[in-house]
Amino acid sequence: MPDIPTGDPQPSRLTRGLDYLGLRKVTDRGTDSTGDYGTAVARLHRNEPEVGPLLPVENRRLQRIRLFGGVGSILLLIGSLGTGALPVLQNPIAGVRVLSLPSRMATTAVTLSVTGTIVLVVAWLMLGRFAVGRLQDDVMRGRAPKRRMTRRQADRTLLLWIAPFVVAPPLLSKDVYSYLAQSAIAYRGMDPYTISPAAGLGVDHVFTRSVPTLWRDTPAPYGPLFLWLGKGITAITGDNLPAAILLHRAIALVGVALIVWALPRLARRCGVSPITALWLGAMNPLLILHLVGGIHNDGLMLGLMLAGIELCFRGIDSATSLRRPGSRWPSTAGWLLIGGTAVIAASAMVKVSSVMALGFVGIALARRWGATLPALRHAPVRQWWQRSRRSVLALLAAAATLGAILGAVAVVICVGTGLGFGWTSTLSTGNVVRSWMSMPTLLAVTTGRVGVWMGLGDHTQAMLDVARPVGQLVAGIFIIRWLLAALGDRLHPLGAYGVATATFVVFFPFVQAWYLLWAIIPLAAWATGRWFRLIAIIVSAVIAIVVLPTGAGTRGFQLAEGLVAAVIVSAVLTALFFERMPWQRDHRDAGVDTDGAPRTAVPDPGSSAVDDQDLGVVDRSTTPSSSR
Repeated sequence: MPDIPTGDPQPSRLTRGLDYLGLRKVTDRGTDSTGDYGTAVARLHRNEPEVGPLLPVENRRLQRIRLFGGVGSILLLIGSLGTGALPVLQNPIAGVRVLSLPSRMATTAVTLSVTGTIVLVVAWLMLGRFAVGRLQDDVMRGRAPKRRMTRRQADRTLLLWIAPFVVAPPLLSKDVYSYLAQSAIAYRGMDPYTISPAAGLGVDHVFTRSVPTLWRDTPAPYGPLFLWLGKGITAITGDNLPAAILLHRAIALVGVALIVWALPRLARRCGVSPITALWLGAMNPLLILHLVGGIHNDGLMLGLMLAGIELCFRGIDSATSLRRPGSRWPSTAGWLLIGGTAVIAASAMVKVSSVMALGFVGIALARRWGATLPALRHAPVRQWWQRSRRSVLALLAAAATLGAILGAVAVVICVGTGLGFGWTSTLSTGNVVRSWMSMPTLLAVTTGRVGVWMGLGDHTQAMLDVARPVGQLVAGIFIIRWLLAALGDRLHPLGAYGVATATFVVFFPFVQAWYLLWAIIPLAAWATGRWFRLIAIIVSAVIAIVVLPTGAGTRGFQLAEGLVAAVIVSAVLTALFFERMPWQRDHRDAGVDTDGAPRTAVPDPGSSAVDDQDLGVVDRSTTPSSSR
């Protein structure tokens, strides 16, 4: 490739494109230049300073927001008795005088469920004031807030909001019934990767009756570790459906606990506030509603993956050698790396999509062993091997090490569980879903509908057969780019993995609402850019509300009435919690604070301690009477 002088005043679009992709050889960069891989994406991150705890007045507001969100969770619990994915058989509330009322009052159940969802989302947004700061003054200006809630306050809030869902029926999805049916097939000694619920259990079985029609004749697409856990649940509960659902929710809660354990540690490793990461990732309403409420195995997959990444980084970032001096055995750091890789591999045996994390862990390991991107890109041809030998060998060694551990764990799980490797042939089972959140699927379905309207016939499936592979190819190209950005030390491997996962989700053939957490949760520990946080907050809030918790028998007019009533009830609840009503006594006129304590000083109304305008809420109980 001939050298291109850097003095070109107006480079062509092709030249700029080659330079952006890192394929242009520029004479003044030298052989050690890293090029432009990840330059723009790297702006999403900056280190965040630690700040102090909240003031007493802010603690009182935090308590009020916490209770407000708890009310939303309780309303969702009550509404779910009518709008939840209740089983067809063995319905534990059928015939119970009080508990069965929501199932016979569809409009009321929809109103309570949607109100609970709105209240929970609004409470989460309000809580953001004590995690990422005020929207206009902190988030949009890329500044850290002056104070944040403590880890204990965040944990107690999350526990309060999740607690009502522990005993709630499945929400927003019936996937758990597929889990139960497939696990029962494995428990009976049959292969769930070739035998469907209808064929293995019969169409009248208690589990099969609750499986959606779409999945009754399809084999299991999940990894053998997850089905082995489900097989154990079947051994304990038998055909007792409510007990089996409760144990599956316990598995989901274990995954959430792992997320809560790993996410703050990864955030601290990347120089990001652990509280901010917890608020955006673990306290996200999508996680509460779908991973806990919906009992999806993505919670276990994400928890294992994040815990594995944290263990791997502890080993890789350790100042000690990965081997014991004078020995072939691993040191403590080496065992952490091996253990973390095994945990990530185990997460892939729940859902295979998490295996991509090993690629970015491998980049971090290769960099520890001396791999660099410049040596692979800008070395003269005659000196390429001499300069790149160490980088190539480091990359190969990292890939071989992690690949060997992944292979060993996969073989042990597949053989040890007795479920074999059939899961590798059912990974595309979900392609029957046409999700509007998948870019290739949306484009293909839209194009197919346009063809029907124009009288050209329905070619939707043909468009899907073309668009989905092209989308996967595009995603693969971008993922390679993010790997190179991590190798060039432009992006932290965790951040590069989060960006790669976001790319993967966008171009995935089928996307569900909770799939967004695959990218949001790891990026919460690395990305601090205002546009990332703003988009992540908006998408999480909108998708959480748009995916409505409606029962199977809900009619259109009942849904419309419930939505209108939910908006009104939500507004009334918000006013009751955060507005001072005329009948409420003004404690400040009596010389005391709103909590009854003697008032010694009035905070500055313009300070961040009392300004809640970014939340859309005016708390007049803390405003000086003279300002009214």
